[in-house]
Amino acid sequence: GWVEFCADNAAQCQGAPMQPRDIVMSQAAWRDLVKVNRWVNETVKPLTDQEHWGVIEKWSLPSDGYGDCEDYVLLKRKMLIDAGWPRQALLITVVRDKKGEGHAVLTVKTDKGEFVLDNQNENVVAWTETGYRFVKRQSQSDPNIWVSLGDTKPAVSTASAKDQ
Repeated sequence: GWVEFCADNAAQCQGAPMQPRDIVMSQAAWRDLVKVNRWVNETVKPLTDQEHWGVIEKWSLPSDGYGDCEDYVLLKRKMLIDAGWPRQALLITVVRDKKGEGHAVLTVKTDKGEFVLDNQNENVVAWTETGYRFVKRQSQSDPNIWVSLGDTKPAVSTASAKDQ
């Protein structure tokens, strides 16, 4: 989905490789993460790509207010980049959720560890607290390179509402 998204949203994907960079986790930075995560989770309504676009997988910014997990991630990433956060610290990540299904989250690399923004959780949590198995994520130096994180089974991310 990333390649097709980039074809339609070149500005979100362009740029030369950059030096990896972590965020300094201040109280203000933490408040920004919590605010963006909560706002996007409350504003975007979950809808599968099949229901929304008539295709199994399509990554897009949820400009009409509907999307699945990677669409939430793309919007959170865009909002943080637009607010001045370095893209090298905002990594789209593919995981297997607690049900073993493919899911996308945004990993934020900080000097205090890695935190996850997730449409299935209103709280921002450390990656170790998600209960997820991590499959792959964007490289810190180049968003068009994906790095394996251990789980070798392919994981297609799907729309899902917050766990109840």
